[in-house]
Amino acid sequence: MARTPVWKSIAIALTDDIAQGRYGTGGKLPPEAQLSARFGVNRHTVRRALADMAEQGLVHARRGAGVFVAAKPADYPIGKRVRFHQNLARAGRTPAKKVLMLETRAAGAHEAEALALTPGDPVHVYDGLSFSDGQPIALAQAVFPAALLPGLCGALAEDSSITNALRHCGVEDYTRLETRITAKLATATQALHLRIAEGAPVLRTTSVSVDTNGTPVEFGRTWFAGDRVTLTVGGDG
Repeated sequence: MARTPVWKSIAIALTDDIAQGRYGTGGKLPPEAQLSARFGVNRHTVRRALADMAEQGLVHARRGAGVFVAAKPADYPIGKRVRFHQNLARAGRTPAKKVLMLETRAAGAHEAEALALTPGDPVHVYDGLSFSDGQPIALAQAVFPAALLPGLCGALAEDSSITNALRHCGVEDYTRLETRITAKLATATQALHLRIAEGAPVLRTTSVSVDTNGTPVEFGRTWFAGDRVTLTVGGDG
């Protein structure tokens, strides 16, 4: 098994420091000499780690002044009611979404099981990219039962909000029945969309949402950039 490069380990450690609040937004990181001593490496290795973090928008350098924190990874609650815009707005971030694809196709076996359908039944599929303060943080795919929600694709084409689109189709409220979180490595395509390196850590959530009658209305999978989002569990989310 390939070992994680030392510079990458340093970048992950410093990103965790930022996530834990050890260096706040706008705060200055220790100088290269101090970081070299901390991690037992030369300055070139430290610079490589800082350059990677800068590419991801986490830090920025000021000539003659040092390296400063650009943004703290956003807290993203995972609970029964997960609403993208509300989550980021509560954290003081500016949310945005981009629709990558909308299609209606046959349900695969796993999708059908999650939505209490028969494999081959029609489903609406939404692929989207989510942003926080202009930075991509997550790729999402949501699958919906087409027979139950016939006008969903049209609603999503006009408004990328899943909550609004479901309400347009008569689903006034929905909650997550379950959510599973798994650590993954970014594929080439995911890395391109999220502007991260191929093989960088991502957190994948898999969830099923139901309406007030307990009927499955959404099977979702989301891939979060691991160093830009802190998933929190507990409460209604």
